[in-house]
Amino acid sequence: MPLEAIVFDLDGVLIDSEPVWEEVRRGYVASHGGRWLPDTQQRLMGMSTVEWARYIATDLVDGVTAEEVAYAVIDEMSQRYAAGPPLLPGAEDAVHRLAAYRPLGLASSSPRALIDLVLGQLGVDGLFRATLSTEEVDAGKPAPDGYLAVAGQMEVPPEDCVAIEDSSNGLRSAHAAGMTVVAIPREAHPPSDDALALAAHVAKDLDELTPALLTAL
Repeated sequence: MPLEAIVFDLDGVLIDSEPVWEEVRRGYVASHGGRWLPDTQQRLMGMSTVEWARYIATDLVDGVTAEEVAYAVIDEMSQRYAAGPPLLPGAEDAVHRLAAYRPLGLASSSPRALIDLVLGQLGVDGLFRATLSTEEVDAGKPAPDGYLAVAGQMEVPPEDCVAIEDSSNGLRSAHAAGMTVVAIPREAHPPSDDALALAAHVAKDLDELTPALLTAL
């Protein structure tokens, strides 16, 4: 099949935000007398806003609503990003390089407010034909909903898209949508072996993403 579009994840692919998310959500749980479990961070990765806020309010903290959790955490994340998001090396160049080659989409578990904030601060918002937060679909990653919705917005069959992902749930989501997946694992939160096996290519960094590589896949 021809390559018609490239769909990026945001957190862990273009920005090194997973440590910030963990610090902010862990801090929220601690400040409300909650309990952070050994598998909490891995479970949260890929969840939509509704899903992670409900999980924290139900399983980790007593006496708060999911709406209160989401508002407090997203507000703190916005403040952390105000001085500039934690951009990963090669992110801006990769976006510009690939946008000149094929239409770009973005499917992120971040809330819409943070997606727009980050892309606007980087000055690349105009390079994406479609962007989507999984809070705008029925289910977050590893469900394929977000990737399928972005492909639909771009009017491109998902099987003609390459997705760029880093996490286990993200890899599973893009693969379930029928996309060819390129993994760029993050050392701090590496994907599981079974999820990584779903990738057509494992790249060491964003600089490795070239039109020639993606076309060959």
